[in-house]
Amino acid sequence: MRLLHTSDWHLGRAFHRVNMLGAQAEFIGHLVMTVRERGVDAVVVSGDVYDRAVPPLAAVELYDDALHRLADLGVPTVMISGNHDSARRLGVGAGLIDRVGIHLRTEPSASGTPVVLSDRHGEVAFYGLPYLEPALVKDEFGVEKAGHEAVLAAAMDRVRADLATRAPGTRSVVLAHAFVTGGEASDSERDITVGGVASVPAGVFDGVDYVALGHLHGCQTITERVRYSGSPLAYSFSEAEHRKTMWLVDLGADGAVGAERVDCPVPRALARIRGTLEELLADPGLTRHEEAWIEATLTDPVRPADPMARLTERFPHTLSLVFDPERAPGDPDVSYARRLADRSDQEIAEDFVAHVRGAGPDERERAVLRDAFDAVRADEAVREVAR
Repeated sequence: MRLLHTSDWHLGRAFHRVNMLGAQAEFIGHLVMTVRERGVDAVVVSGDVYDRAVPPLAAVELYDDALHRLADLGVPTVMISGNHDSARRLGVGAGLIDRVGIHLRTEPSASGTPVVLSDRHGEVAFYGLPYLEPALVKDEFGVEKAGHEAVLAAAMDRVRADLATRAPGTRSVVLAHAFVTGGEASDSERDITVGGVASVPAGVFDGVDYVALGHLHGCQTITERVRYSGSPLAYSFSEAEHRKTMWLVDLGADGAVGAERVDCPVPRALARIRGTLEELLADPGLTRHEEAWIEATLTDPVRPADPMARLTERFPHTLSLVFDPERAPGDPDVSYARRLADRSDQEIAEDFVAHVRGAGPDERERAVLRDAFDAVRADEAVREVAR
């Protein structure tokens, strides 16, 4: 069976105020063409279909168009909700849409109930594990302490239990939206840390033939059977070096996996350039970036006059301007943003405690901070569900 694995469409999202709807529509057209021309038997979409719980109307219309075009091809599609989606909104009409081969899986309680498709070698069971917010689903899965690994492990126990009841030789595919250990994040994924831990080990998914992951925006292989497709478009400059693709997966009669990357359309190249303003304006080596979307980091010790206006004369698609003046290593004027770079909310809070009272928090106080951050994230998740 040939699968097309994609995820993280983020319909409705902009890129530094640039409307991406046209590029997203071009991607949908490319996906449909790939399904038709490459003999795809099933499409899997592993969450974050939309960029927010209440998407703009234009994004909903594009989603509707995508479903109609896939249904017209007669190729089954299995789709789950991600942490950016409202699972309840995305799942509206799922029972009706199911009749035309579009299978929406947004309910955690249905994790162990597969969509069963067949080819000449037998059946393939597709299990949809929507994004599982630990605080909201721990009771459903009977886990004592809310955590990503605990709820995913419980969901996978249901998958394996169902698979054990099926005919020998039944192949299996799991769709999941999670941060799996070994994956490389970018700046455009929403933080899902709970209890100080964001990631889960790949071993949670043992026992199935292929795991189609969503959440991380870079295409990557965790193991031969566990892969991220990544987002089809770049949504931050941290993705400037990404090659945006989908996975074309051939699932053999014995469950063997063969995978090929299929490139997605690129609306405009991304480039990060760095130097003083005069260097950036004069460097002939930057000519190749003149039509790219640009993030420019200026290293001038004193902020120059009208930097954006001057940059856009050479680089008309400059979208982001960062100031990072070069200073001596011990210079106390190192920027606040630079001091906080790559630090988690928990670490920043602990640093603040140490700054205020002269000593960092003890283990009990760290636990209080972790619980507070988890409660805020859970409250945000509840509000998104309620919208």
